[in-house]
Amino acid sequence: MNRDNLKKLLEDVKKNRLSVPDAMSELKGLPFEELPFATIDTHRSLRQGFPEVIYGEGKTTAQIKAIAKILISKGENTLITRVDSKKANTLKKTFKKTEHNAEAKTLFIKTHPIKMIGRGEILIVSGGTSDVPVAEEAKVTAKCMGNKVSTLYDVGVAGIHRLLSKKKKLFDANVLVVVAGMEGALPSVVAGLVDRPVIAVPTSIGYGANLGGITTLLSIVNSCSSGISVVNIDNGFGAGYVASLINRD
Repeated sequence: MNRDNLKKLLEDVKKNRLSVPDAMSELKGLPFEELPFATIDTHRSLRQGFPEVIYGEGKTTAQIKAIAKILISKGENTLITRVDSKKANTLKKTFKKTEHNAEAKTLFIKTHPIKMIGRGEILIVSGGTSDVPVAEEAKVTAKCMGNKVSTLYDVGVAGIHRLLSKKKKLFDANVLVVVAGMEGALPSVVAGLVDRPVIAVPTSIGYGANLGGITTLLSIVNSCSSGISVVNIDNGFGAGYVASLINRD
């Protein structure tokens, strides 16, 4: 149940369009519902403004489907992350209003129009094309949470003139998510240019000494630029979520 549904429920009781027992029946599923393999937080949208997100990796298609059905029954738009194309294509046969981003490995099931809550634009920046799947996960997440989102891809420091030619786009953004692998220099450069929050996403892209993103992560954590926050390696979802919270009205 989300805030709009709860408000309507209370108004219906107040105006005698719904009895108290019927309202109690509607509310009995709060704050969670249990399945044999999952406990679904149906109260999260009320507390945080966005429903529980389904992490698809490691779950079977049947498990994802069962969890999604509960969230949808509460009138929630439902985002599934880390879902491969095979699972996504099967799920699309059950849920008709879906948006599948194969690159981001996301599936969004829409029960109602997204309410725009962002007060400005979130800009997603990537160092290289190989970082784009993580950047796309951030983009999808921020969009699903009601934000205007734009992208600036493949502008890493190996050709820094590409980034500097887009200064206006950088300056106009309210929050920036900067996704980079290798040595992770791009977030520091961007944070040194703008007066807005920068959320850095280290990726596992790079040769052996990148150590699966550990080198990138440590480099960003040790940045000399102020205004940088860092999420986990390849965590585009987390970056998009935090950016949305910062950008919220």
